[in-house]
Amino acid sequence: MPAPARGQGGGDPHSMAGTHKDAGETPSGPAALIAGLAEPFDDIDDDLAALFDRFADRRVILLGEASHGTAEFYRARAAITRRLVSRHGFGIIACEADWPDMAVLDRRARDRPGPAPSEPFQRFPRWMWRNTEFAALVDWLKGENAGRAPEDRAGLYGLDLYSLGASIEAVLGYLDRHDPEAAGIARRRYGCLTPWAEEPEHYGSAVLRRRYGSCEEAVVAQCREILQRGIEGDPESYLDAAQNARLVSAAERYYRAMYQGGAASWNLRDRHMFETLEQIMEARGPQARAVVWAHNSHIGDARATAMGRGMGELNLGQLCRERFGKDAALIGFGTATGTVAAADDWGDEMEVMKVRPPLPGSWEALCHATGIPRFLADFGGAPAGLPDRLLERFIGVIYRPGTERQSHYMEADLPRQFDAWVWFDRSTALTPTPHGGDADPAAQADPGDAEMFPSGL
Repeated sequence: MPAPARGQGGGDPHSMAGTHKDAGETPSGPAALIAGLAEPFDDIDDDLAALFDRFADRRVILLGEASHGTAEFYRARAAITRRLVSRHGFGIIACEADWPDMAVLDRRARDRPGPAPSEPFQRFPRWMWRNTEFAALVDWLKGENAGRAPEDRAGLYGLDLYSLGASIEAVLGYLDRHDPEAAGIARRRYGCLTPWAEEPEHYGSAVLRRRYGSCEEAVVAQCREILQRGIEGDPESYLDAAQNARLVSAAERYYRAMYQGGAASWNLRDRHMFETLEQIMEARGPQARAVVWAHNSHIGDARATAMGRGMGELNLGQLCRERFGKDAALIGFGTATGTVAAADDWGDEMEVMKVRPPLPGSWEALCHATGIPRFLADFGGAPAGLPDRLLERFIGVIYRPGTERQSHYMEADLPRQFDAWVWFDRSTALTPTPHGGDADPAAQADPGDAEMFPSGL
C-alpha cells in the first residue's frame, strides 16, 4: 500500500500559469512529440484493452496508477486484465495489497477450499480495494474461472507486507490443521510479537529505544521451519502458509527499519513485493505469466526518477526489469484534473477531493497540452527531444493540495521510467462498495482501523 508522499520541495503550488492550452491550439515542442506518440481511445473496455495486445507476449505486465483513488485507473486495469486473462493466458493477478486479504478473494474466485472466511481489507484505506471497480473484476474472474479446470484458473494474490497479525494467525491456523505440536512451537516463537500484532509500528520504536528485544531470531526460525516442511497435501495451502511465514519475517524487519530513516524500509518493502511475485510465478509453473497492479511509484523504474537518482531507493518495476528484461512491461497511468478518493491524513475518512491542475514543468502539464483527452503513448519508439527531467505527480491515499508541490511531485524521466503511458486528461473518484453488499469484495460489516503505519503510496 502507500508509502510516504514524495516531493522535491520549492515551487509555488498555487501557480497554474501555462498548464492549460487554448481550445484549438496546436501543440508544439515536447507536447507535439507526445502527441505524435499518442494513440487515442474512446472506450476503455474495448479500445484501450485491445491496444495492450502488443504486450501479450511478456511474462509480467505491471499496471500502475497515479493515485489510489481514481476510477478510470481501476477500470482501465480491469479491462486490460480481463483481456490478458481471457485471451492471452495470464493466470496471476498480483496486487499491492496484503496477502491474507487477497487470499480470501482468491479462494472465492477460484472456488477452492480454505479456512473459514475472514474479514479482508479491514484497515485504512479500505476503499483502495473495497470499491465497485475492483469488485466487478472479482465477480468477472469467478465467472471466468467457472469453466476452467482447477489448475488453469487465474488467481488473485497480495504482494504487500503490512498484515503482521493476520499472517501470524494464518501460519498458526495452517499448523493447527496439519501439525498441532509444531503449532505450539510456532505460538511460542510468535509470542515475541504478540504485544505488537495490532500496532506493529510501535514494535520498531520499542526495539530502537532498547525497551524491547528484537524478535528477528524467532520469526526467522519459524519461517525456515515452514519452508523446510515442504508441500503437505494441498500445494495451495502450503504456498499460503509459506508466504505468510515469509511475510511475518519481512514485516518484522520492515517495522524495525522504518525508524532508521533513509531508504531501508522502502527498499525492504519493494524487495518483498518482488520476491513474493517470484514465489507465486514459481509455484504456478514455468509458463506462468502475471499482471501486477501497484502505484506508479512502485512499478515505474526507480532509476529513472529522483527515488533512484538521489534517494537510494529501488522498486518493484526496477527489479522486474533486472530479472525479466524485455519480458517485463511497465505501464504508467496519469491524469490532469477531476476528482479523487483520498483522505486528508492517515486514518481520516475518505473524501472526494478535487484534483488541482498540473504544475508547469510537469509531465502531466505536457500531456494536457496535447489536447488529446485519452491516449496510450508507447515509449518503445519515443523520439529524441523529449525532456529527461520533468516533474511527475504521485497521489497516494492521502492528498494534500495545499502543499502539492512538496507532497506529491518529484522529478522523473517518463520514457525511461515506463514502457508506455496511459493518459486520462480528466478523471473521477472511485466509488467505495457498501459494506456487506454482494458486490463488495470483502462483504463484511464496517470494521475498525487495523494495522498499518502511516504512509502515502
